[in-house]
Amino acid sequence: MNEDEPPLLHAFMGCGIELEYMIVDSEHLSVMPVSDRLLEGGSDVERGRMGWSNELVLHVIEVKNVRPTASLSLLPDAFHAEVREIDRRLHALGARLMPGAMHPWMDPRTETRLWPHGNETIYRTYDRIFESRSHGWANLQSMHINLPFGDDEEFERLHAAIRLVLPILPALAASSPFVEGRPAGWMDYRMRVYCDNASGFPSIAGMIVPETITSRAAYEERILAPMYRDIAPHDPERVLQYEWLNSRGAIARFDRNAIEIRVLDTQECPRADLAIAAAVVDLVRRLYRADNLVEQQEMTTAALAAILQDCIRDADETQIDHAGYLRLLGFPGDRCTASTLWGHLIDRMLEDDARHRQHWEEPLRTILEHGPLARRLLRAAGNQPPHAQLQAVYRTLCDCLHAGQLFLP
Repeated sequence: MNEDEPPLLHAFMGCGIELEYMIVDSEHLSVMPVSDRLLEGGSDVERGRMGWSNELVLHVIEVKNVRPTASLSLLPDAFHAEVREIDRRLHALGARLMPGAMHPWMDPRTETRLWPHGNETIYRTYDRIFESRSHGWANLQSMHINLPFGDDEEFERLHAAIRLVLPILPALAASSPFVEGRPAGWMDYRMRVYCDNASGFPSIAGMIVPETITSRAAYEERILAPMYRDIAPHDPERVLQYEWLNSRGAIARFDRNAIEIRVLDTQECPRADLAIAAAVVDLVRRLYRADNLVEQQEMTTAALAAILQDCIRDADETQIDHAGYLRLLGFPGDRCTASTLWGHLIDRMLEDDARHRQHWEEPLRTILEHGPLARRLLRAAGNQPPHAQLQAVYRTLCDCLHAGQLFLP
């Protein structure tokens, strides 16, 4: 191994988290395309164990732990400190950070400004092929969870476990119920538009839930090669023909031996995000260690994708009646709501992890009791909110991010 390369991590030896936030003007909360001023024209800034970066559009900033951490409990305070520092610097520009997965009244057709530095060629190519001035490209902020694998055997088990977890993630993390100033009709509208942002090339996103894959060679043959083939006539210079072109809800990153989960909306503060991440990692770990790999892999992608779409629409109130799926997740029943399922999974997690309960219990109990952030935002704003009311709700949301507090209407 090259001494400059990071050490190889086996499954669950570390975790990488990325959180995306919108930059908005302090007075009106409209998107403000100034992330390059924070990053001084570069696309990445390292700040010790944390880092800031940007992709695609100028009103988004991403905060991440630069190196994988062995314990998620170390990250809430670290992320909150970065949020406070970014807010401090933005104050001089008349701007601040806004959490949540979508800006509630942004018009991406007129307000999108692409990143003009560094990776500009990549972003211009995306814009030319996919029309990135749309909600599905320019107005979506998420949390990514990166979980490592050490070899093909670990990759196979990790991929199988993550496939099963993906469908129910919006039930816990949906935070995007508004679009262009009105209720979208979907609790997780970010995921709704994400599903269609590469609709002209079905091989790129598939059914969002990835297909069952048993090795890196199979992944390259069944998932990566068809994408590269389909995009090639539109990308003769091979600008986009890399594994990150894959838009499934979880993608293999062989360049760093990790699987990246992309289905989670950004929450009101890092404490909530990291609690959700802890619940997700706990469930993935349990499935990874189970002795029913073949049964996990036999769950059809279509069945998992159907549950995912229901959860994108109804979040915690989704009715899950696939008995085989519930059995694989360890639920003692043939049907339940997604909220009941998560209650069962989180109870089990907190009972088994008393050492970290102090970090995760309050955010997770808040979600279970009051609903995911999307439901709380709808409750606060109402079904037909005037702009002033929506603005007031999201100003409170911005305050929650800065203070590190949970949002309760």
